[in-house]
Amino acid sequence: MRSHEKRANMRPQTQGKYLVSVVLTAVFAIVSLFGTLLFSTGAVAVAVESQAVAQVGNATYESVQEAIGRASLKNTTVTLLADVTESVTIAPPKGVRNVTFDLNGHALQAAGSAAITVPASMQLTITGLGTVAGGTQPAVDCRGTLRVESGTFTSDATLMRFAETDGTSAQGSFSDGTFIAPTLFNLLDDAKNLGYVTVRGGEYRGMIPAGLNTLALLSGSFSDSSNLAPYLADSLGLIPDGTSDGGTDGGMFHVGDLAISGKQTSVELDPANGLQQLSADDLLKLTETQLNGIADYRLVADSDQLQALNDQIDRAMQAVGKRKAFEAVSQNITITAVRNTSDDDFTDANVARSSGMPNGASSRGSANASGGAGMQLRTSDHDGISAQVTVTIKAVAEPEEPEEPEEPGNPEKPEKPEMPRSGSAVQALAIISLLLVIASAICAYATVHLQASRLHH
Repeated sequence: MRSHEKRANMRPQTQGKYLVSVVLTAVFAIVSLFGTLLFSTGAVAVAVESQAVAQVGNATYESVQEAIGRASLKNTTVTLLADVTESVTIAPPKGVRNVTFDLNGHALQAAGSAAITVPASMQLTITGLGTVAGGTQPAVDCRGTLRVESGTFTSDATLMRFAETDGTSAQGSFSDGTFIAPTLFNLLDDAKNLGYVTVRGGEYRGMIPAGLNTLALLSGSFSDSSNLAPYLADSLGLIPDGTSDGGTDGGMFHVGDLAISGKQTSVELDPANGLQQLSADDLLKLTETQLNGIADYRLVADSDQLQALNDQIDRAMQAVGKRKAFEAVSQNITITAVRNTSDDDFTDANVARSSGMPNGASSRGSANASGGAGMQLRTSDHDGISAQVTVTIKAVAEPEEPEEPEEPGNPEKPEKPEMPRSGSAVQALAIISLLLVIASAICAYATVHLQASRLHH
């Protein structure tokens, strides 16, 4: 009986321990599951934070700066793989001096300093569609060489800064892209000059301050022409493209490539109005041929062809003076744009300068209104541009011989006026004739009678 009661009293304790064990096991399982979830979430977070943003060859990197540091002589292209906020300096390994940065459709946002810094002796080429955004900082600071072939560049301040110092000189070349900022180009703080920056294409929305003496604008589209005078005076004139917005396309002013234009490609000289020999300047004025504003090029007329035209003019003048015939003749003259090479070129009699330079630009050298600059870089395809004009001299007809005046002779004696023959006049003549007959008969009778009397005696 007691042992039965004892066993009965022990069962609830055993059951309680079992329940506690089950509960602890369940809690442990839940904690383990929660921990697994936390670990998995952390692993995902770590994976996101360590996402590759740049690539060199087949290797990917978690920062653009690291990728630049892994460029090699065999592979100098750094490709952006994602949008990233990072300020980078072009500092490849020793021996590598050229780096190509392919934006690859992504954006590089500055973080505390210029988005990209190009040190002296380094060269950076930027390609691909994408964006370099400086924010409150510049998009690029350059002491070395910068080449932009495409991309969009923005800043809330100065877009790009360059520096020429005693020891270094920056160079820039822009062939395409979109550039947006309150100020597009300016000097770095310690710079004495800009360096040598050439714009060959692209769209520029912003101001360019005066005084950047070595800035050359060869082509491109600009949103503001009011500040371009110092640079357009030494490069190309503005060429309207479109009819909207007062003759500009979308509010942009387009700088065209080097070109020769002329309002009259064919002219006619009339000897009747007087002729004189033509100089190269005379020919350009006559045909209204000019360059579209570039200062370190000039127009040169072919000297042999111009001399041939003047020889024809001399012959026509002689023919007019001698009143001889002169057949119509035509002479083609080639006018070519050539580079200025020295001040001596400006004294050449065959040199003709453009009269269409904007803002009263000087044609001497390449010094702009700000002064100080020498020759600017020009691409080779600018050379050899020419135009042809045709000058025709009208024919001179041989004059007809004038009629000789009649020689003065003896004046003819006036004939006696014929007497009017009326009826009374005829009767009078008849009577006179009768009287003459009678008189003749009397004379004959008297003569015969006188002779007979002499015979009797």
